[in-house]
Amino acid sequence: MTKTTKAYLALIFLCIVWGTTYLALRIAVVAFPAFLLAAIRQLVSGIIILGIGYRLSRQVDVSFRNLRHQALVGFLLITMGNGLVSWGEKYVPSGVAALICSLMPICAVVINLLISKNERINATILIGMLLGIGGVGLIFKDDVAALSDTRYMTGMLAIFMATASWALGSVLSKKKIHSANPIFNAGLQVLLGGLFLLVMSPFIDHYDQLNIFDHQVLFPLLYLIIFGSVIAYTAYMFALTVLPVGIVTLYAYVNPLVAVVLGYLWLQERLTVYTLLAFGAIVTGVYLVNYGYRRQQRKTVLSTNADAG
Repeated sequence: MTKTTKAYLALIFLCIVWGTTYLALRIAVVAFPAFLLAAIRQLVSGIIILGIGYRLSRQVDVSFRNLRHQALVGFLLITMGNGLVSWGEKYVPSGVAALICSLMPICAVVINLLISKNERINATILIGMLLGIGGVGLIFKDDVAALSDTRYMTGMLAIFMATASWALGSVLSKKKIHSANPIFNAGLQVLLGGLFLLVMSPFIDHYDQLNIFDHQVLFPLLYLIIFGSVIAYTAYMFALTVLPVGIVTLYAYVNPLVAVVLGYLWLQERLTVYTLLAFGAIVTGVYLVNYGYRRQQRKTVLSTNADAG
């Protein structure tokens, strides 16, 4: 089996498993402080991933430069990305959270366009972005009554911030990744991100519910550690080292559908025609943005080659 085939299998795994984590998070954070839950999840996961990475290859980079870079990526992906989603799901249904997070590929393309002087927006990207925004508008239309709830709106804002942060972390990780031992580096990101979560927890969480052995907390937490973090995050970082970031972020097409269906079946979250329309608009928008971005990149390469010739 080739490295590329393994990367695509890792991507398929991400498409399914990361869709289920929204449900597990929603169940757990209702009964436990969100940032503390995320910190425990990521600290345990980080130690395990570091051990796996070191066992697979002793070639590790623990220089200050690499540690600083992995800390930055870990803060963006884990502390902000995972932490804010965990906190936001205390007030927002898991399906809605997944739909918002599915905008991540659009955010990643926009960030690439902003930081690269050689890239330009085109009509396809613009239409895709408008469709994605329209999909978010349909989410709000579906939950008009909740718009007056301050906690709901704050949760939505937190998830939007998490989505943008995850996109930025993914772009930075792809552009400056150290390939000597990507799994070990992934462990550094998860561990350091978990440490930041632990430091931030006392300033954000309320510790009135701290029974981690409650089955409503323990079983989702174990699932999140083993599948959502250790296996899935390692698969994500491996896929990023082999495949283009635009391809890897395609998991966002499937995640929201998995999360919406599971939320409806397990937690009786509302599933209306507006939810389905929002899913369709966002997924179509993400596809168009990625397609337009790849087409724009091809034109840039051809133009550069022509100038060089």
